[in-house]
Amino acid sequence: MTEDHGLGIALAILAFVIAVILHELAHGYVARALGDSTASQAGRLSLNPLSHIDRFGSVLLPLMLYIGQMLTLGRVDFMFGWAKPVPVDPSRFRYPRQGMAIVAVAGPATNFALALLGAFGLATFGAHGLSGAFFVDFIQFNLLLGLFNLLPLPPLDGGRIVAGILPARLALYYAQIERAGILTILAVVLVLPWALSQIGIHFDPVGAVLNRLVPGIGNIMLRLAGAHVRF
Repeated sequence: MTEDHGLGIALAILAFVIAVILHELAHGYVARALGDSTASQAGRLSLNPLSHIDRFGSVLLPLMLYIGQMLTLGRVDFMFGWAKPVPVDPSRFRYPRQGMAIVAVAGPATNFALALLGAFGLATFGAHGLSGAFFVDFIQFNLLLGLFNLLPLPPLDGGRIVAGILPARLALYYAQIERAGILTILAVVLVLPWALSQIGIHFDPVGAVLNRLVPGIGNIMLRLAGAHVRF
């Protein structure tokens, strides 16, 4: 591994860490603004990465995705992970379901804002060299994280947004999906399509949508920023 390649990986990890941590901090700060100081009292409103590391979502899963793709493809086409969710107590909100939906929106909205900021960075510093690679990764990670979390499945942010919009009785039934847990959702959305592809069956609707939306939205942001590059 060359020095530049190693530095490039380190910068990609940095871009990923910033995207994930600020996503969670956005949840915590909006929750506090709505009356719930649980995250603040737990010491989770911190930029210290160690406060947000989830052993599986922040370390093991990204490492497995990286090694698996390098061994099979010789490159990394997809990376995903998450930080430890900030604690939120919706009972402290005046309107718990709606308050939780607003808190949920804050995470993806922050990622989209960061992606646009990355587009301005790319327009300013150019697309060449390590700085260009960093901003490209930064834009892609933030768009991917924001869009994936908008999937309407609890416990993802999109699921909480839907639960906040639905009538109370329907929201109660809908929220039961959360019992399946994030690992079950990841298995269906990520692992199942990969497993099917190994036997020649191509079924990856979420991946297909993300593969169109990430570069599409990214290019819109790059045009807005005045960058002369495209994904």
